[in-house]
Amino acid sequence: MKLITKQIQAKLEKNFQENNHEDIVLKLFNPCGAATWLITQIEPDGDTMWGLADLGMGCVEYGTVSLSEIKSVKCPPFGMSIERDMHFRGGKVSEFQGKDNLVGC
Repeated sequence: MKLITKQIQAKLEKNFQENNHEDIVLKLFNPCGAATWLITQIEPDGDTMWGLADLGMGCVEYGTVSLSEIKSVKCPPFGMSIERDMHFRGGKVSEFQGKDNLVGC
């Protein structure tokens, strides 16, 4: 599965250019576990993304994540890759402030 389409890439780049840390464009998740990323921006290097991360440890953080690292993850027990939620329609970072997880987003 392609994690970032050209349309999503364009929106993430635009958010970076406009310093928009509020509009969530992309949701990535571990199909075998609790990890979820809600991405708002991608830097010009094409790898560094900004967004909310919940790695299933009861703590949601806003910061950076590497696209190449996410692509390299193989989730046990079946060796599946991180996936893009194709039904995700966006949202706002402020909707998730104060939450201790991103379950059900």
